[in-house]
Amino acid sequence: MKNKVVFFSSLPHDVESFNGLKNSFLDESVEFEFISKRLNQETVHLVHDSEIICVFVNDQLNKNILNTLKQKGLRLIVLRCAGYNNVDLDSAKALGISVLRVPAYSPHAVAEHAVAMMMCLNRKLHTAHKRTQDGNFSIDGLMGFDMVNKTAGIIGTGRIGLITAQILKGLGMRLLAYDPYCQEKLDFISYLSLDEVLGQSDILSLHCPLNQSTKHLINSVSLAKMKKGAMLINTSRGGVLDTQAVITALKSGQLASFGMDVYEKEDKYFHADHSAEILPDDELNLLKSFPNVLITSHQAFFTQEAVSNIASITLTNIKNFINKQAPELINVL
Repeated sequence: MKNKVVFFSSLPHDVESFNGLKNSFLDESVEFEFISKRLNQETVHLVHDSEIICVFVNDQLNKNILNTLKQKGLRLIVLRCAGYNNVDLDSAKALGISVLRVPAYSPHAVAEHAVAMMMCLNRKLHTAHKRTQDGNFSIDGLMGFDMVNKTAGIIGTGRIGLITAQILKGLGMRLLAYDPYCQEKLDFISYLSLDEVLGQSDILSLHCPLNQSTKHLINSVSLAKMKKGAMLINTSRGGVLDTQAVITALKSGQLASFGMDVYEKEDKYFHADHSAEILPDDELNLLKSFPNVLITSHQAFFTQEAVSNIASITLTNIKNFINKQAPELINVL
């Protein structure tokens, strides 16, 4: 009997990268099935005879779905991402389903994207590009600021947060950070309370995981504590901030600009073409209309190096599990 791995939320680059590296990690007894749809209650029936599924950030693995998958014989969930807030780990453990992830694929990719968003918003490059495409070469309203000597606040100093801080240090910025679980500190970063970081930062960049303590960490109360006219960047998880509170802060001028690569309801829209549709999401539509908002479709991770690393680490996880190297498995949740 062949082992089958069912991939959910699979995009063309997933098919290319995993098929391209498959023979370097797995033998011909392993089959791949790629499903473009996200895993949820409506699509769980697509899993038939597989003990392994491979999922991404917006696939749902709650208690009910895990129970259904267990009844179908599921033994392993491999996440091709670092975050795991979409998995009910307690239920998976109780059901005897192993969960493996990719803890670090390319922290440089996400950090560089965050800084790119900062620079684009600051110098209004997205607006300038639209103007010049229309033959408008006016620079009125496009003034930015020197980033040197400004203060950047980093919320969450794991691998990505630290690399973001290193890049911003190279630009001559003053670095502040808030992280109650910090394991590694850099001597040029001042660790302060959340309120202090909020109140002093010209640019605030979010790099924390989504859990009970960070859910809507950025809300109407915390936004009011920020320096008026600050920039907010989120490349972590959409649920870390209250979208409606951010919209209100943008309208009032409390926030000067906002860059988001993630969105709390992104599973309905991101990584798909909706250009011929009218989106029913009023918050997303409103943010799209703001000239001081930059939205990317959860692509901060999307570099050649990161995609290759994700495939390599995921395939290693699958290989070790199939070869019954459970005591030696790494990347276990």
